[in-house]
Amino acid sequence: MKVFRSASVMFFIVLTIIVSTGCGGGEKVEGEINLKLGHALDLNHPVHKAMEFWADTLKKATEGRIIIKIYPGGQLGAEKELVEQLQMGTLDLTKVSSAGLEAFVPQMKVLGMPYLFNSKEHKWKVLNSAVGKELLNAGSDRGLVGIGFYEAGERSFYTKNGPIEKPSDLKNLKIRVIKSPMAINLLKTLGASPTPISWGELYTALQQGTVDGAENNPPSFVSARHYEVCKYYSLDKHTSPMDVVLMGKKAWDKLSEADKAIMTETFNVSVEYQKQLWAEVVKENFAHLDSVGVEVIIPDQAPFIEAVAPLYKEYAKDEVISSLLEKIQAINAE
Repeated sequence: MKVFRSASVMFFIVLTIIVSTGCGGGEKVEGEINLKLGHALDLNHPVHKAMEFWADTLKKATEGRIIIKIYPGGQLGAEKELVEQLQMGTLDLTKVSSAGLEAFVPQMKVLGMPYLFNSKEHKWKVLNSAVGKELLNAGSDRGLVGIGFYEAGERSFYTKNGPIEKPSDLKNLKIRVIKSPMAINLLKTLGASPTPISWGELYTALQQGTVDGAENNPPSFVSARHYEVCKYYSLDKHTSPMDVVLMGKKAWDKLSEADKAIMTETFNVSVEYQKQLWAEVVKENFAHLDSVGVEVIIPDQAPFIEAVAPLYKEYAKDEVISSLLEKIQAINAE
């Protein structure tokens, strides 16, 4: 498989660097380290597969000394509970959406700003810059250490009773959103009625008409089988939040500097694997949606961009968010 070969080459390059530099800093390290990683995704999700790849790469790079055991599918709780477990020190690692992380790390709200990036290249240039590091470090005083970002695509609207072709089509529709202040504000700005519902309850809520639709990326739309209820998928691509891998500061501080370097370097290998896997999965998703009769709409983004302009004016009053926005826009201008 092409994606695996490419990532494997990167793994061997990183492994060579680690070995040649004496595990990142010449420090002798010993003793087995067992880490627990909990998340809410299913086994077929590209982010779960990337975390499995990371765990395997890390195990090989340390000759079996650092082991990550993954508990998927919400076995250890929902995202909010998993983050709280990191803070308490009862869990070592988790994956959380940047939108869900806003309650713990307010700076993450910037990644929920609509139409923040003008391309995938711009997005990853930002995330790999000092801005990305600033976001990953922003939760350290709350017991959270950011390891890195995974691709989570763009979120778009899917609905039951008709397509979303322009902002006015959202007026008064009950749209499920994640419990994020930014996501809720965005839906209100577009004229919809934002309705926070847990991911596990959403299928039933769509069936019963509790909500008229929802918004998410293609892998989530397909893997949750929401297309069985919602036959319209409008690719307005209003936001591009990230999946963030976090480690509890209590667990992080127990690692040597050498092991911290290995954790980060091997994670970065898994990021490249996940980007390629994500692209392949999205292509498969749209082929499947076509086969089951979902109408995919590509609306003009200009009216949506114009409609959310008040949100930028509102957050210009927030010194932290406005500072981050200026930095992101400056990178776009480079």
